Amino acid sequence: MSKISKTKKLDRRFCVAPMLDWTLTHQRYFMRLISQHAVLYTEMVTTGALIYGDRDRYLAYNPEEHPVALQLGGSDPKDMAKCALMAQEYGYDEVNINVGCPSERVQKGAFGACLMLEPALIAECVSEMKAAASQMPVTVKHRIGVDEHDSYEQLVSFIEVVAAAGCETFIVHARKAWLKGLSPKENREIPPLSYDSVYQLKQDFPQLEIIINGGITTLTDSSNHLKHVDGVMVGREAYHNPYKWAQVDTLLYQSSRTIPDRHQVLDQFMRYVAKQLEQGVQLSHMTRHILGLFHGQPGARAWRRHLSENAPKKGAGIEVLQQAKEIQLEHQKAFDLKNTRL
Repeated sequence: MSKISKTKKLDRRFCVAPMLDWTLTHQRYFMRLISQHAVLYTEMVTTGALIYGDRDRYLAYNPEEHPVALQLGGSDPKDMAKCALMAQEYGYDEVNINVGCPSERVQKGAFGACLMLEPALIAECVSEMKAAASQMPVTVKHRIGVDEHDSYEQLVSFIEVVAAAGCETFIVHARKAWLKGLSPKENREIPPLSYDSVYQLKQDFPQLEIIINGGITTLTDSSNHLKHVDGVMVGREAYHNPYKWAQVDTLLYQSSRTIPDRHQVLDQFMRYVAKQLEQGVQLSHMTRHILGLFHGQPGARAWRRHLSENAPKKGAGIEVLQQAKEIQLEHQKAFDLKNTRL
């Protein structure tokens, strides 16, 4: 169990979204090597998993991951409160309620986007969680609407009810969710983005912290959004092309930190991998999160292929990463030589 961290106001100018089976502890450690300031989120963890399952499996993390937030899936206020207290005891910097996931599996568990239709229940969850874990902020991640319940007035009503219970930070996916007829993937792409609705929320609720999510793929996008809201949250683009965000600290947080290059990030991660291997962690459980490190660079495909084919092998060790690094470097040298001749 990690020690409780001292509560401080989080700077959510840039957040990496919770993504199921993706934003695990190894991925978060890796992302922290790229940005020291980004707020990182766990994958969604259900209250049942924490209350009845292996708590350490879901809540353990590396101290270097701070600031790190736990996203909870659930709707029973008492259970949510128990899990919020667990998160506080483990030292998380924030606990976030999932009111945005549209999958049928999540709906059957009575949480996710369907809870936008029950703002009073979310408010009760927030109230109970804040009472149980007073040292940690409770936030809500949600859509701008659900099915035909997608008017701006309904969105405002949801915010008003939940904010009255003590929630001060709302992470808003700027699309509505269709609970029937669209897959989770389609729900990320088909419903049109409405950034203006999120901007309007900030104007109408200036006392609240409003973070915008959905379709954000560049630092330029992020900077433009920050003219209207308090922060941005990026999902798949941060996972598949992680180094694209290497300038987050300098451009969004005005940090004087020297930006590490890709190989410096890799060398640091390799030291982490070596320690994890000594503890019995399988190599592929770590390397699958860094396949996109050289996205768009010479040798990127060969890098991914070598790791994908060799890291899952029984007994695979740090040499697999070293070989992949050398393969990428050879492609880079060949590319540079070719361009020099031109």
